[in-house]
Amino acid sequence: MICPLYIKRLGLLKVDLIALSMGGMIAQELILKEPSLVRKLVLVGTGPRGGTGISNVSHITNLDLVRATLTFKDVKTYLFFPNTENGKKKAKEFLIQIKKKKNHRDKPISLIAYRKQLNAINKWGKEKPSDLSKIVQPTLIINGDHDRMVPTENSYDLANRIPNSKLKIFEHAGHGSLFQYPKEFVEIVLTFLR
Repeated sequence: MICPLYIKRLGLLKVDLIALSMGGMIAQELILKEPSLVRKLVLVGTGPRGGTGISNVSHITNLDLVRATLTFKDVKTYLFFPNTENGKKKAKEFLIQIKKKKNHRDKPISLIAYRKQLNAINKWGKEKPSDLSKIVQPTLIINGDHDRMVPTENSYDLANRIPNSKLKIFEHAGHGSLFQYPKEFVEIVLTFLR
């Protein structure tokens, strides 16, 4: 979790946040509680508290985990990329790229942590919406047009509710739009942060 105390202990007075999925949910909470800590916000593949379909994430994730096991594929293939020609091609490229990394790799998530994460997201999806009009920082919202985990319509909802926001939807992309279009993603974010 992005903790305001952690940011302050690093000696940072103001930060730019780039947050994906559940991280975007946490970032929304942080900015509402400590708005002075954030200069600019980038929300990727995420949605607002109480957003459409967010409470279905456990069902979708568990289904894709079973599907990945039965097909001997990495679950990221199904969770992050659409089941299209382009999506399958980009999933392969992404998985090859992350396997190249030999040092400082993420450790696999434990079953307990996996369940807690899904429970937190489900709870977020069932809660009363927050007043996102209080987020006055420049905000960039990015998603793919085929996000099954946090349905794409939530990105449009965020853009409508956060006053100083811009929206970028990548075509033929899923929850992992930033992995599917890494160069374009970096260019858009760098331009926004400048």
